[in-house]
Amino acid sequence: MTQYGLLIDYEYCTGCQSCEVACKEEHNFPVGKWGICVLDEGPWQKDDSSDQGANFNWNKIPVPTDLCDLCAERLADNREPVCVHNCLGACMKFGTIEEMAAELTKKPKQVLWVPTE
Repeated sequence: MTQYGLLIDYEYCTGCQSCEVACKEEHNFPVGKWGICVLDEGPWQKDDSSDQGANFNWNKIPVPTDLCDLCAERLADNREPVCVHNCLGACMKFGTIEEMAAELTKKPKQVLWVPTE
């Protein structure tokens, strides 16, 4: 059986939360439950410079929850997961674990998520 995963390039995630909203609407999750949730990591200063132009690190990281099944019903209709379809930053990819693992090696600041069966 082919196993699928979700590759998230969080370097380009803007934190728009379109994935959260689309998922919540698609699956009719109640208030307080998500299939995917955008988390904040930062902001924090990368160096000790007192310069106003100091570099900061601030990542928005979409994190699928245990409620995510990669939109199994959509997959059965040959459609991609709703989060991928609605990602405004085009920072999410869907495919086989092998395909996504190969993409993962091409650049940093990515995570590969595979749902539990």
